[in-house]
Amino acid sequence: MAATPDIAGTVAALRAGGVVAYPTEAVWGLGCDPFDRAAVERLLAIKQRPVDKGLILVAATPAQLVGLADWDALPPGRRDAVLASWPGPNTWIVPATARVPRWITGGHEGVALRVSAHPVVAALCDAFGPVTSTSANLAGEPPARSRAELDPRLVELLDAVCDGETGALASPTRIRDARDGSVLRP
Repeated sequence: MAATPDIAGTVAALRAGGVVAYPTEAVWGLGCDPFDRAAVERLLAIKQRPVDKGLILVAATPAQLVGLADWDALPPGRRDAVLASWPGPNTWIVPATARVPRWITGGHEGVALRVSAHPVVAALCDAFGPVTSTSANLAGEPPARSRAELDPRLVELLDAVCDGETGALASPTRIRDARDGSVLRP
């Protein structure tokens, strides 16, 4: 693993099919190219996470998510409610289009999407496009809230660690169902 203090180095690792760690709104996240099946499978193996749980996709702008969400499948007004919450610490489960691979949706019909206001996440996605976002920890272990808390066993398996600080949230972002606004993870 190579420590990468800049966005450009992290983007290079992503373009090469790598798995990276980066700070998010509350905890450190693991990311890769969501459309690179081998990269996603490697991320899941590193994290020891089953594919059927699905993964969050994070972006810098709603435009980066065009073609991934089936907005027409939502009741009237729900698309506007989702878009009004972004950028920000709001992850929404939205009906997925056929463009979203099963290795991202897992065993679900929806896709988890977030447009982040976190400066590192936004810069990373501006430079690369949407990336996966799952907490940087081995399954069942607590997520890292700082670079120093990243598990060395995890770090040695990564291709890059993008330096930065997590945001001020006390817990990972809230996940809600875009169909009705119900909270799935507080």
